[in-house]
Amino acid sequence: MSRGASRRDFLKTSMAAACAAGLGPSGAQAAAQSPAAGAAAGAPQAGGLPLQIKKGILIDMLPRQLSYAERFKLAREVGFEALQANTTRDPREAAEIKQAADAAGLRIDSVMNMGHWEWPLTSADPAVVEKSLDAMRVSLNNAKLWGAGFVLLVPGVVNAQTTYRDAWNRSQVQIAKLIPLAEQLGVVIALEEVWNKFLLSPIEFAIYLDQFRSPWVKAWFDVGNVVFYGYPQDWIRTLGPRIAELHVKDFKGTEDGYRWVNLGDGDVDWAEVRKALAEIGYTGTATTELDGGDEAYLRDVSRRFDRLVLGKA
Repeated sequence: MSRGASRRDFLKTSMAAACAAGLGPSGAQAAAQSPAAGAAAGAPQAGGLPLQIKKGILIDMLPRQLSYAERFKLAREVGFEALQANTTRDPREAAEIKQAADAAGLRIDSVMNMGHWEWPLTSADPAVVEKSLDAMRVSLNNAKLWGAGFVLLVPGVVNAQTTYRDAWNRSQVQIAKLIPLAEQLGVVIALEEVWNKFLLSPIEFAIYLDQFRSPWVKAWFDVGNVVFYGYPQDWIRTLGPRIAELHVKDFKGTEDGYRWVNLGDGDVDWAEVRKALAEIGYTGTATTELDGGDEAYLRDVSRRFDRLVLGKA
C-alpha cells in the first residue's frame, strides 16, 4: 500500500489478507474462539503435561561481573539448557561467547537483536532504517556462528511521527529485505509483540505474519507483554504454529499501576498457558526474561520455571 492510501483501502487490504489467511471475517472469529486454532495435526493435549519445552535464560540475567565462561557454567548448573545472547559486533567477543557456551554445554538458541529500539525499521529516515537493517544482518550472522536458529526483532514503533499504517507498510518492506539472508543462513526472523503501540491483537499479528508468505518470518511470543491488555493463552492458540520462540515473565497490576514480578507472583494464569502450549504442540524453547541475580536467585527462577511453565510437581 502507498503512503497515500485511504483508511478504507488499508482496512480492505487487511481484511483481504485475513481472508487469504483463513482468518476473516468468519475465520477470524474461529481463530479467536477455537481452542485448537492454528495447532498442528496430532498436537499433544494438556493431559500430556509436563510439557517438553527447553528451558532458556536471557544472557542479561547472568551476573555481569563474571566471565562468559563463568556465567554460562552457572546457568547450566542451576538448570538452564539454552541461552539467548545479544547482538555482538566484535568478532573476538563473538568467538569467546561461542567457546564459553560450548564448554558449558549451554546451547545458544537465539539472538536478541540490539538495534530495533535505537533505530526502528519504521522510521521515515533512510539512514536510521539502514542502521537497523545492519544491526539485523549482524544478529543473523551471530546466530549462524553460534548455531542459533532465531533472531528476535521488534518490527517497528507507532508514535507521533509514524502512523499505524506507515508502521505496517514500512516494516513489511524492510523485513522482506532480510528474508534472503535469513534463508541463506538458516535462521528465522522472530517478530515480538511489545509495548510499541503496534500489532495489538493476536488476530492482527497472525495476519501481519502471514503477509510475508515465508517460513523465515515467525512470531516471538512474550507471555508477559500481553497481560496488560489481553490473555496469553488466547494469543498462543490464535498464533499457533506461527510461534517460533517464547519469552516468559510475569506481570502484576496494582492500584497504582503495574510492575514486573518473578514467575508466579503476577497475573499470568500459568495453568491456562501450559494448556494452550500443549494444544498447539509447542516444543521449542521458553526463555526467561527477568531481572538478573545471584546463584540462589537463578536457582529459584529455574524451579519456578519447572513448576509453572513445564507443569512439574
